[in-house]
Amino acid sequence: MSPSSEADVPVIQIRNLHKSYGQLEVLRGVDLTASRGHVVSLIGSSGSGKSTLLRCCNMLEESQAGDILFEGEHVRWRGEGPSRVPADRAQVTRLRTNLSMVFQQFNLWSHMTVLQNVMEAPVHVLKRDPAQVEARARELLDKVGIGDKAEAWPSQLSGGQQQRAAIARALCMEPKALLLDEPTSALDPELQQEVVRVIKDLAAEHRTMLLVTHDMRLAADVGDHVIFLHQGKIEEEGTPAEIFGAPRSERLRRFLSATRHS
Repeated sequence: MSPSSEADVPVIQIRNLHKSYGQLEVLRGVDLTASRGHVVSLIGSSGSGKSTLLRCCNMLEESQAGDILFEGEHVRWRGEGPSRVPADRAQVTRLRTNLSMVFQQFNLWSHMTVLQNVMEAPVHVLKRDPAQVEARARELLDKVGIGDKAEAWPSQLSGGQQQRAAIARALCMEPKALLLDEPTSALDPELQQEVVRVIKDLAAEHRTMLLVTHDMRLAADVGDHVIFLHQGKIEEEGTPAEIFGAPRSERLRRFLSATRHS
């Protein structure tokens, strides 16, 4: 595949995705495309399926129907409906190494220093050279503004610093896409801005990202495309100007009005 045609293949494609927990249908036929270098912002009320969609992308959750493609490669399945599972676990592991997830709760290992947290997966999962990984890890910690905290323990960091360490850890895997699940919602407003600045910097570098957020300003500022989920379906999608400036559906108008007054 030539570099130009490779650039045209979306990093992530979701087609008609369905996900249920027993009788509860959480995703009801969702389509999503994340093109290379683009940020897709996912917004919607709690329980609309945003985080579940992100976890299905990373195959932390198994969906019951629909297609998931990474750079044009289909995830292979066996079985149907509730019994559907990935057919090739090695494929899942390989694809997952190209998708780094940043969670709402920072999930840093408390028994490791910040530097060790960032280095752990590249060294032990990707089997990269520890000296090269350490150099890259320190570079990334500088990038997110906590280079001076490399030898600190997670418990010695503020919430904003811990989330920035988690972002550095995700970046150290050199992923094809970043999946961010409410990365600022566990932080107080002052600390949120530390993390928002980092996410804006990453977007300016044209990193491919899926961003689940309740922060409408962040969704608008960094998103190339915004998807509004309602009860497991895409109610409306478009550019930030379309979604936030000229919403078409009554549900989206009500949602945006509620977030402005919350």
